[in-house]
Amino acid sequence: MPSTVEQLNPSRVKLTVEIPFSDLQPHLTKAYREIAQSVNIPGFRKGKVPSAVIDQRFGRGMVLQEAINAALPSAYGQAVEANKLIPLGDPEVEITKLEDGDLVEFVAEVDVRPEFDLPAFSTLTATVPVLADLDTEIDNRIAMMRERFATSTEVERAAAEGDVVTIDLVGTRDGEELQDATAEGVTYTIGAGGMLDGLDEAVTGLKAGESADFSSTLVGGPLTGEPADIHVTVSKVSEQQLPELDDDFAQLVSEFDTVDEMKADLGRGVEQMLRYDQLNDARDKVLEDLVGKVEFDLPAKLLASEVDARHSQINDQLKRAGLTLDRYLESADEEADTADEFWALVDARAEQSLRAQILLDAIADSNEVGVEQHELTDLIVRKAQQNGSTPEQELQHMMEHDHMSAWMQEIRRNKALGLLLAEATVTDEAGAVVDVKPEVITEADDAAEDEADAAVEDEVEKA
Repeated sequence: MPSTVEQLNPSRVKLTVEIPFSDLQPHLTKAYREIAQSVNIPGFRKGKVPSAVIDQRFGRGMVLQEAINAALPSAYGQAVEANKLIPLGDPEVEITKLEDGDLVEFVAEVDVRPEFDLPAFSTLTATVPVLADLDTEIDNRIAMMRERFATSTEVERAAAEGDVVTIDLVGTRDGEELQDATAEGVTYTIGAGGMLDGLDEAVTGLKAGESADFSSTLVGGPLTGEPADIHVTVSKVSEQQLPELDDDFAQLVSEFDTVDEMKADLGRGVEQMLRYDQLNDARDKVLEDLVGKVEFDLPAKLLASEVDARHSQINDQLKRAGLTLDRYLESADEEADTADEFWALVDARAEQSLRAQILLDAIADSNEVGVEQHELTDLIVRKAQQNGSTPEQELQHMMEHDHMSAWMQEIRRNKALGLLLAEATVTDEAGAVVDVKPEVITEADDAAEDEADAAVEDEVEKA
């Protein structure tokens, strides 16, 4: 099937393709057959209407159009393969010549992956934070476990740091009560944070039945980020008693008989999680280094589509949360202070993400990276863990929404990124070389995957 390609710019081409009528004939035959089955013409049995009669009644042009529409996908795919193109979107197709009985010609403009040279992976570098002190992290987790199993006793003294107080809050502005800033029976641990700025200072020293006033900025709800005057009343003060860190506690909160056994197991899990976080940081920064070293033109339409998708997603999230962007920026930990700065950051991240995807796809292709069945199974299990669903539900979602190709591409990109990590140099902020292994996963992930693999393996194979 003859075809030619014209390079419109580094990331867009125009394909001109000819379809000989010998290739179109099977589609014409099928079109006539389907039309004959769907019409009733006096004097002819259904499905036995001659082609000449169909042409007379409905016009030859309609039949040709049906046949051409059926032939185009295959002809386009063959031309893409013959010219070794890698499309990055759907083509814009136009029929430019139709010579009945001879040939059909069409042109297809499509964005394609531009040409670029990849640097040696050994030149890529990344610097990641030093691992947090393991003993400190273990102590912090044990402290949280003790707090979770703490008991409290109501006391008649003034509230102090670490006490649990039950409080009523009334927010006002210019003397007018704010309904969305009023709450009763709120339980709060003094010093825990996470609520109103100034609350700790206001309730410290108060006994049950006493009140205090302070000014703060509201958090949560439709008034997030708004200033308000707060009147707080303490209705109960309770003192927390933490359980002793002994073997009885270890048996209560874990499968182990002694504190030492519990700490050893906790240490293994904490260390693995810290290294897993460090690995993720290394992956991001190595990929960022690669993107910065490879220059190429992005297809304008593809970038615009990616930017629009991100804008829509963020606007939908803000709408569901009942927030405006300005109000969100007042309370969120964002690099941007204004809406214009925020959207500029979003656009820049969209471009970097798109560049990273194109680079990883190129690496996967050049290294002939494939996807094994167990890798798809593992991805399904991880998605189930992230979404709080089951592997079977994720598999059904994949099939219903035709996500298999996209999920397999996700796996290929992760494996391509693993190739980068294998040769890149990663050090921590103290200058020590970091051993990054893409296959690092938590023991919890392993256990969950092993449990679910058997349930989903057969279904994945069918898919």
